[in-house]
Amino acid sequence: MNVLVLGGTGEARRLASALHDRPGWVVTSSLAGRVAVPSLPPGDVRVGGFGGVDGLRRWLREKGVDAVVDATHPFARQMTAHAVQATTDTGVPLLVLRREPWQAGPGDRWRRVPDAAAAAALLPGLGERVFLATGRGDLAVFVGLDRWFLLRAVDLPPPPLPTRHHLVLGRGPFTADAERALLREHRVDVVVTRDSGGVMTAAKLVAARELGLPVVLLDRPPAPDVPTVATVDEAVRWLAAR
Repeated sequence: MNVLVLGGTGEARRLASALHDRPGWVVTSSLAGRVAVPSLPPGDVRVGGFGGVDGLRRWLREKGVDAVVDATHPFARQMTAHAVQATTDTGVPLLVLRREPWQAGPGDRWRRVPDAAAAAALLPGLGERVFLATGRGDLAVFVGLDRWFLLRAVDLPPPPLPTRHHLVLGRGPFTADAERALLREHRVDVVVTRDSGGVMTAAKLVAARELGLPVVLLDRPPAPDVPTVATVDEAVRWLAAR
């Protein structure tokens, strides 16, 4: 069984680990290469893009791939779209592995929005000091706002960046205590983040709830119409059944 795992998430690393020691299985994990020092999964790893749909389609055929698991970030729209098209064209089965989205609980002050532009439009009524945890791809949307931003990234994000900002470098998982201290230290009024789901970055939501801060939550892009599971165990069972 020759499996390509489109990775970059904790779920992708755990899936590669679960499949790596199975006799007769060959697992290749593909990473986008956006992080200078990524957390590498076991097994074969390739770093960098495929060259669009054509490149991925060619790679699947040349490597004789039997199945693809898209375990990329829930907001990796382009890679998921490319995976759907390339596997459809080649007849290779595709499974999407996506962690469950976050659910609001008692005390949460969440405002859900469809995209970063809608989040930026809400900020003037919510606060002056913003913890912006949307990923580097959306930072440019907030450049024109007269607000102070706390940014956090694994590596230095490329420009443009908001004029008034403070950058913290760090890689999750983060604890609720650490997130609470960070929000207090920088006197944050509002948190803006994507609905990534999972536990690795959920601590900021806990901290915001405890401090009574509003959270602007960017909804996920629409899921593709392909088989989808939420856990690594389910993904392993799907692959084994093939």
